[in-house]
Amino acid sequence: MRLLGLWCLPAVFLLVHASERELDWWESTIFYQIYPRSFKDSDGDGIGDLKGITSKLEYLKELGVGATWLSPMFKSPMYDFGYDIADFYDVQEEYGTMADFEELLAKAKELDIKIVLDFVPNHTSNESMWFEEALKGHQKYFDYFVWEDGVEDENGVLQPPNNWNSVFRKSAWEYREEVGKYYLHQFVIGQPDLNYRNPDVVEEMKNVLRFWFDKGVAGFRVDAIAHLFEVDKEKYGGKYPDEPISGQDLDDPLSYNYLNHIYTKDQEETFDMVYQWREVFDEFKEKDGLTRVMMTEAYSSPQVTMKYFGDEQQNGAQMPFNFVLISDFNGQSSAGEIKYAIDKFLTFKPIDKLANWVAGNHDNSRVASRFGPKLVDGMNMLVLLLPGVAVTYMGEEIGMVDGYVSWEDTVDPSGCNTDDPINYWKSSRDPERTPFQWNNDKNAGFSTAEKTWLPVAEGYEQLNTEIQLNSEGRSHIKIYKGLAKLRTEPAFRYGRYESVAFNTDVFAFRRWYDGDVYIVVVNFRDEPHTIDFTYFEGVNGHLEVVVCSLESSRRRGDVVEANNAKISESESIVLKLVQ
Repeated sequence: MRLLGLWCLPAVFLLVHASERELDWWESTIFYQIYPRSFKDSDGDGIGDLKGITSKLEYLKELGVGATWLSPMFKSPMYDFGYDIADFYDVQEEYGTMADFEELLAKAKELDIKIVLDFVPNHTSNESMWFEEALKGHQKYFDYFVWEDGVEDENGVLQPPNNWNSVFRKSAWEYREEVGKYYLHQFVIGQPDLNYRNPDVVEEMKNVLRFWFDKGVAGFRVDAIAHLFEVDKEKYGGKYPDEPISGQDLDDPLSYNYLNHIYTKDQEETFDMVYQWREVFDEFKEKDGLTRVMMTEAYSSPQVTMKYFGDEQQNGAQMPFNFVLISDFNGQSSAGEIKYAIDKFLTFKPIDKLANWVAGNHDNSRVASRFGPKLVDGMNMLVLLLPGVAVTYMGEEIGMVDGYVSWEDTVDPSGCNTDDPINYWKSSRDPERTPFQWNNDKNAGFSTAEKTWLPVAEGYEQLNTEIQLNSEGRSHIKIYKGLAKLRTEPAFRYGRYESVAFNTDVFAFRRWYDGDVYIVVVNFRDEPHTIDFTYFEGVNGHLEVVVCSLESSRRRGDVVEANNAKISESESIVLKLVQ
């Protein structure tokens, strides 16, 4: 199809909701991810904490956020900054006390903000009581972990059981003399994998969920779920088999990507475990009527990801995370590639399930660094206005950029394990975890400490929430708040969806419901274009500007001709059809 001399990719036309109905709390809210260590420090030690989060809950409410997901704040030696949990039933001292957490819950309830925690079921810490008891020969806890005998090489030197590599590089096996065996750790050495073929482990982790539900949390984001099970070694003669070489990173056999992880990732038993957890979530809904939401993290194919939703017999996660805005395109992608990536999840998902959208998190470079500062508003338009649930990583609402963290200041094991002071930054996740930028005071208002756990990103004096909230004109945060309000309109809650790549640069989608028609347009390049929006059925005449990006010269209320719309360089706008 030709349109204004440009090739137009076919639209995707989807019925999002057959009819207006009362949405559950999680279906209509915005989830805001907080990395506690970097959000707000209340006691001047350079590390964010629970009291700091509590002090800023009003900020979330003003943004239009109805739920916040906290990265791990459980007791931990912090080798992987909370993802190595020593006690699933307690709070890490650096972050505060259980009383502080209960105060946070009470304040959140007062503001009608739901609290969602991180559930890290794949592994524990090697400093946990469970692992320490295992090393002492306590059979119950020994069976909590995955153990295997080593193999001797031709020189009689003991080597790991097989070639499995850790996600953070190097062998996934670590020897312990106390028991004369290797334990499996798919992540850092200090994170021994739990053995889910042991019913005691299954029940223990269900009890962890129950403990925090009893405290009042509204759900969990489940970390690294794809790694939960390893292949059943009894099917391979009682020994875990080697994984095949993938063809990637052939010059680095210690790299995770060097292998094809057919025995350690996406095992079928994983999905059944998710369905069992959902039963625990539903136990609590039956008690008080409040849905407990489950979000699962798996960087897997669409076919695999959809299994987390459940099947005809059993419910699974309400929100298997959709990472296409992170993993499937970047600032160099064409509008056609962007359309393909976005529509993929909508195409594969079950018709009665909701999509979800996330453009950034604590493991990936920030939106402003991946796509450029000019596209911050456009990406927030996608996250908040595409059909489904929205998830925002702290700082994306103001366009925070990745901070520079030197090799000397690097603390992330993913970067440290490269042993490379030159290229470590390619693997390190520290840049997207730098402290939140509240104002232009010392340490961006994050902390009064002389040194913060990670350095504050440069340029915070001009890029912070206080400046943007107090600016006379538009700002990223004001635009975000406008989008959050617009998101509550029926067209975005219940409306249909159709997307178009008008050319290599301009992506647009239409949302419509009960006579209201909106068009969201993002120009991903520094090139102007003239677009004919009458391509969309029923769209003609005048379009009114509802929200526009910092890069736009337009103002709210301006009128655009549907058949001859001038879209400027890197402009993102939301238009409404004038009836």
